[in-house]
Amino acid sequence: MGILNVTPDSFYSASRLNDPAQLVARARAMLDAGAAILDVGACSTRPGSEPVSQKEELERLHAALSVLDKEFPEAVVSVDTFRGMVARECAQEHNVAIINDVSGFDWDSEMLEAVITLRLPYILTHSVPLLPGSEALPEVLRQLSQKMWQLRSEGVADIIVDPGLGFGKTIEQNYELLQGLAELSLLDAPLLVGLSRKSMITKLLGIEPSEALPATTALNMVALSKGAAILRVHDVREAVQAVKMWKALNPKK
Repeated sequence: MGILNVTPDSFYSASRLNDPAQLVARARAMLDAGAAILDVGACSTRPGSEPVSQKEELERLHAALSVLDKEFPEAVVSVDTFRGMVARECAQEHNVAIINDVSGFDWDSEMLEAVITLRLPYILTHSVPLLPGSEALPEVLRQLSQKMWQLRSEGVADIIVDPGLGFGKTIEQNYELLQGLAELSLLDAPLLVGLSRKSMITKLLGIEPSEALPATTALNMVALSKGAAILRVHDVREAVQAVKMWKALNPKK
């Protein structure tokens, strides 16, 4: 899953896209490199950021998705939003195949109803802050399990689980989750891992996001070994190489 940020304040400055030509070039490069999904977001959720208005988010998404609809009609596109009305409108007006909600339908009261109505594959992310020092894995597993039961009881069958690395978790909790990632197979859903250039890497190593590609690739290999089905990344070519190497090591999986 290649990250397309149509926002001026993403935590990784090199991922920001400011005009249609940039968007087309980045999307084409990602698809040529082997991206299976293009994830388009227009409202930064980095720590400390102020969400843009719903109107501005929609304007940015309509502009970006219109370009992708025209240039890459066969691409699988997910929309990264925590707002139900935004998800609904984008899915109804554009070639959107997946809803990627980092809030786990907690931040907007309309999101759950939108997901139930749209019946699109839904990425359920754990983003509830954990108490410092608490064990991350059992709490994340418990909360995701409850929400999956709620979604499935409403008829939402296609759910992808994201443990929410970097959302409301300490560095130690992030690595505990990554180490125990295989336990999330209990949820019986495809697993998405998004750790690309995040602070769990940069703060641990004392580096900038621009320097974090080697460590990102190393941790992506760990995620694959523990059951990740989708890697959400800024750098598709390197992630695809990691996937190919993992498959060579595990030809029967």
